[in-house]
Amino acid sequence: MNTYNINDESFKNSDEYQNFLKENPGIGYLRIRASAAGGAIPISGLQVSISKNIDNDKVVFFEGATDISGLIEGIALPAPTINTDNMMSPTSTVYNITATYEPDKAVQLYSVKIYENLYVVQNISIVPDIQRGGLNWQ
Repeated sequence: MNTYNINDESFKNSDEYQNFLKENPGIGYLRIRASAAGGAIPISGLQVSISKNIDNDKVVFFEGATDISGLIEGIALPAPTINTDNMMSPTSTVYNITATYEPDKAVQLYSVKIYENLYVVQNISIVPDIQRGGLNWQ
């Protein structure tokens, strides 16, 4: 499996990616919210990578870190067009989220469904490892 960044021009022009865009012509949005203590303490600097497997290749759509409020806002991702028939469940595409908390080297993995014209919020709860006098407190 090869890994590509979405900004790689050679991959953007590939048949695999063009077929993916034909199946996902819409745009959906993702918001990351990282916190500790039941949401009371925002976690800044959480490294986040959003990817998707397309034809046995890992494609990275976003890499970044949470801000001082523990947020990453408005990550735009390709999504399938929503069917206006209310009797049909809406179609989505699944993306993988890898969240890395550097101070503890903790990695959390998530899968999230993205829908056209909708904001999806992924909450990430972090339990920091606090050291006091050589003892670990959690």
